[in-house]
Amino acid sequence: QVQLVESGGGLVQPGGSLTLSCVASGSFDNIFSMGWYRQAPGKQRELAAEIFSTGSLNYAESVKNRFTVSRDNIKNAVYLQMNSLKLDDTAVYYCNLYERNGMNYWGKGTLVTVSS
Repeated sequence: QVQLVESGGGLVQPGGSLTLSCVASGSFDNIFSMGWYRQAPGKQRELAAEIFSTGSLNYAESVKNRFTVSRDNIKNAVYLQMNSLKLDDTAVYYCNLYERNGMNYWGKGTLVTVSS
């Protein structure tokens, strides 16, 4: 069974920074992508950022130029560096791993609260 464990969430002031981490473990092969989705209160889950096995990146327009996604293939980890945080960034952030065979795995989520 594949397990994704997120860490790094918490309370941060507007304009501040936070780094999220996600480490994957278990039995899996051929990672297609890893990334971060987020769900704000009362809203649908949306893709924030993802990184493909090719190294290509994909960001939501709302986070572009503020967030940076990266990965460590040895550790099977993905990170999200968040800068210039806004109130609208408040959400539960979920780590995602997508295998080339179509299997999709999710972490339990970590809460990021941006508030003054």
